[in-house]
Amino acid sequence: MSKPKILVQLDTDPQPSVFDSVVAVDAGVEHLLRHGGVTSEQVRDLTYGAMFTRGGDDLCGTAIFVGGSNVAAGEALLEAVQQAFFGPMRVSVMLDSNGANTTAAAAVLCAAKHGTLKGAEATVLAATGPVGSRVVRLLALEGARVKVGSRSQKRAAAVCEAVVKRVPEAQLTPCETGSAAQTASALKQAQIVIAAGAPGVELASAEARTGAKNLAVAIDLSAVPPVGLAGIEITDRAVERDGVACYGAIGVGGTKMKIHKAAIRQLFTAHDLMLDAEEIYRIGGQLDA
Repeated sequence: MSKPKILVQLDTDPQPSVFDSVVAVDAGVEHLLRHGGVTSEQVRDLTYGAMFTRGGDDLCGTAIFVGGSNVAAGEALLEAVQQAFFGPMRVSVMLDSNGANTTAAAAVLCAAKHGTLKGAEATVLAATGPVGSRVVRLLALEGARVKVGSRSQKRAAAVCEAVVKRVPEAQLTPCETGSAAQTASALKQAQIVIAAGAPGVELASAEARTGAKNLAVAIDLSAVPPVGLAGIEITDRAVERDGVACYGAIGVGGTKMKIHKAAIRQLFTAHDLMLDAEEIYRIGGQLDA
């Protein structure tokens, strides 16, 4: 008889995310051990508790989920979890702080529904944030030529440098998008635009979007008005506007939820999986999302 599925939720916020907890239960987790305010110093003993209580094939029944609103803090926890592993003593682990990995995966998969990404001209606005930088990584992985937009040219260049370390063949161009004219220029040749900015911040006007004559897909990931790409509704899901397939945050959200649940289920198929943006994206690509 197989052991029940246990997910150890390590959250960097004082109260563990209810959203992530509900998704875990809906994905089939039978026992959820929720820990809030977790620091890197606490991770080793929590991880030991997960991996020393079962052995052999039973290790597949325990997994770790790293979440919280602070993505950098979540990345530090993930590193601490991996450092606690040794030899065969390990369990599968997934990182999705602030939903950054599942959201980025969903956005890029939505774009891929409308044509090949390899060789496509893409612009990512607010590309230096946790979601935007992952969108850049995934587009680069697929062979797109990506303009990396930010109000700071220096920060855009830093993201390009970081992505190239992970995807050496990445074709990236840092772009300053602090003014309307700069944003319009960054969109001019784009076939795909993905806006990943903070809630309530307009990144591109309707005029900039409609002025991009090659544009085929426009995706905005902000659910709080004003949205990042003016003229797109948060519920848009492949809605044609001015000849462009448009997606809003809720329109992408259905795909994100399917990916999140599928990734949680995948954790229990082995005891040594590490699910970061790329792995979660591949899982999403296997779904009819």
